[in-house]
Amino acid sequence: MASRPVVEHNNMEAVAGEAVAAGGKQKKNADAQGRNRRALGDIGNLVPTVRGIDAKQISRPVTRSFCAQLLANAQAAAAAENKKLQKGVPDGAIVAQPADAGKGVAVTKAVQRKVAVKPKPETVIEISPDAEEDAKKEKRANKKRPEQGGASDRKKAQSLTSVLTARSKAACGLAEKAKQQVVDIDAADVDNDLAAVEYVEDIYKFYKLAENESRVHDYMDSQPEINERMRSILVDWLIEVHLKFELMPETLYLTANIVDRYLASTTVRRRELQLLGMAAMLIASKYEEIWAPEVNDFVCISDRAYTNEQVLVMEKSILGSLEWNLTVPTPYVFLARFIKASVPDQDVENMAYFLGELGIMGYDAIIFCPSMLAASAVYAARCTLSKSPLWNETLKLHTGFSEPQLMDCAKLLVGFHSGAAESKLKAIYRKYSKPEKGSVALLPPAKALLAATTS
Repeated sequence: MASRPVVEHNNMEAVAGEAVAAGGKQKKNADAQGRNRRALGDIGNLVPTVRGIDAKQISRPVTRSFCAQLLANAQAAAAAENKKLQKGVPDGAIVAQPADAGKGVAVTKAVQRKVAVKPKPETVIEISPDAEEDAKKEKRANKKRPEQGGASDRKKAQSLTSVLTARSKAACGLAEKAKQQVVDIDAADVDNDLAAVEYVEDIYKFYKLAENESRVHDYMDSQPEINERMRSILVDWLIEVHLKFELMPETLYLTANIVDRYLASTTVRRRELQLLGMAAMLIASKYEEIWAPEVNDFVCISDRAYTNEQVLVMEKSILGSLEWNLTVPTPYVFLARFIKASVPDQDVENMAYFLGELGIMGYDAIIFCPSMLAASAVYAARCTLSKSPLWNETLKLHTGFSEPQLMDCAKLLVGFHSGAAESKLKAIYRKYSKPEKGSVALLPPAKALLAATTS
């Protein structure tokens, strides 16, 4: 009876010694894992759940009952979380018998083996959005290996067509060509109230929608006494009158629009054609000018071919035929915007206006809408002056036309330019031959554009 406490005391010392040894090994492992966990813990995306026995948790002397308690906790955690990993552990090695001193040593050794060969810790990971995306990419990359012949091989493999296309682009220099940037043409006018930067885009969207309502189609067949040559002579004379009175450009374009719209709806005799032009310019001057010429001014400049009463009667007839609709988009309103989008120098601006006036004088250009006539004038002007690029994304955005769409109208305007010097109607040619207009009429026309084919 006296030897039993000694045996128990010796066994307890053995258990304590072995547990302390095991605790020392666990402490080294725990310190190494702790450093790793602290590094991951700084990221804030790991919340580890440990199933083993951490030596840092031991804060009291190791006794047999405390070893049994630790063993029970380890057994419960292992049974709940890692059933598959426990298949190689004997069932008898994890049974705790606190009352039996002889089995206590075996239990302690089992704890040591359990701690030394503990299963892989399972951790609960809170993944941030960036880490989740990286994990998905890594998972997709690891899912199909090259040796498995997965879909990744098919994606990486290039077809013969793609290879030939890439080589063709490289040979033509298309691969290195940077995407053209759209220029903000209204940035410099933010503080200019007259530029109406806030709603200028809406204004031109409305112009594009409304231009077809006032668009004039071919009407010459309905005029028995008037032909295309007579109309060109009238517009040429009106340009001279416009210069004589020093009127605004808007007035000239609106005058031509009023003449065409009236001729498209009413039959006019040959002897009244000049009267029509005078009355049309009188109406346009009243609409556009601050100080419009008087009726007597037009009578005098016509060498008194008509009386004041005749001019007023024609004015009433025109307004009644047009139903007083004078707010129409002419080529000039589009020219002003498209020239601005071209970011031009003074020569481009003068050349565009020169070609635009040639367009309103030539009857063949009446088939084109005002916006296309204006865009073609800008395009032909850039071709004449060899500007590079001839057409860009900014012009395409603001005009709404691509380069091939403008080719026919631009060729027509260049043709007008080619014959301007030899034509008997020289009002526009003389106007744009002056130094204040840059003498753009004297420049050679864009013959290369005439030779180009429409694609």
